[in-house]
Amino acid sequence: EDKTVEEQQDKLELTQPAKQTFSIHNTELGNAKIDIEHNLGIAKRVTLNEYGVNWYAYHENYHDFFMVMYNENNLAAGLYTNQDLLTSTNGIKIGSEKETVRTILGEPITKIQKGMVIYQLQENNDNDLFLVDDTYVTIFYDKHENNTVTAIQIISKSLEENKKDFYTNATPALKEGFEYQMFDLTNAARVNHQLPILTWDDHVRETAREHSADMAEKDYFDHKNLEGQSPFDRMKEDDIVFQLAGENLAYGQLSSIFAHEGLMNSLGHRENILRKDYEYLGVGVAFNEKSQPYYTQNYYTN
Repeated sequence: EDKTVEEQQDKLELTQPAKQTFSIHNTELGNAKIDIEHNLGIAKRVTLNEYGVNWYAYHENYHDFFMVMYNENNLAAGLYTNQDLLTSTNGIKIGSEKETVRTILGEPITKIQKGMVIYQLQENNDNDLFLVDDTYVTIFYDKHENNTVTAIQIISKSLEENKKDFYTNATPALKEGFEYQMFDLTNAARVNHQLPILTWDDHVRETAREHSADMAEKDYFDHKNLEGQSPFDRMKEDDIVFQLAGENLAYGQLSSIFAHEGLMNSLGHRENILRKDYEYLGVGVAFNEKSQPYYTQNYYTN
């Protein structure tokens, strides 16, 4: 009988991790880049992250979305996904309950040492940090889905310890990395909710960048700038024609992953991320003098 193309696409069969507690898309920390690329091909996007290395993002139109980073020996040293690609030897998966995670992994870490400095982690009910098999595992929860696991980031201990400061020194490459990472995370979240993916828009990215830079420079955090302009005023001033538009802001998170997961747990921001009628998104990042990032997302439909 005839089959449609969709039906012929093999659903990825997820297997248990061989060496680690967790694997994402059948990829574990310690896997060689050459093997990962042999299995998956070339990444869809390669962008700098806060660890001073690149995230390699893989997906098929934002389905099966995950990211991997490598150490100097070209072995996987970091993984992330916000889709159902997680397998584990202890039963934790996307959709597991927070209580289950804590029962299995114990009490989350509350502080982390960087060189001679100990950073006290903010009490945050949206994510937990654990040390498992010499890796730092951040488990993100979705409070709009009964505090179930919505995403996971796994970072090797050595990579985490190499990162000397809490915030990474701002560079143009890091700014652009954070912008594209946030865009990809947004689309991966939309696909999870059966929504159409957004198109990147360079024009509105400039509007977003200017607002982030303005907030970083003048030390405020608001949709209205100090001249009293709204996001819609700023977009009109930049000749962006829209019927529907929205803006999300985040500030002070360590990375786009933390910023995105935080926005998903805040109802108004989540509604923008998951608004069916948006077509375009531009993300603009700027850093203040302490290297803290400001994120502006501008969404619109014309």
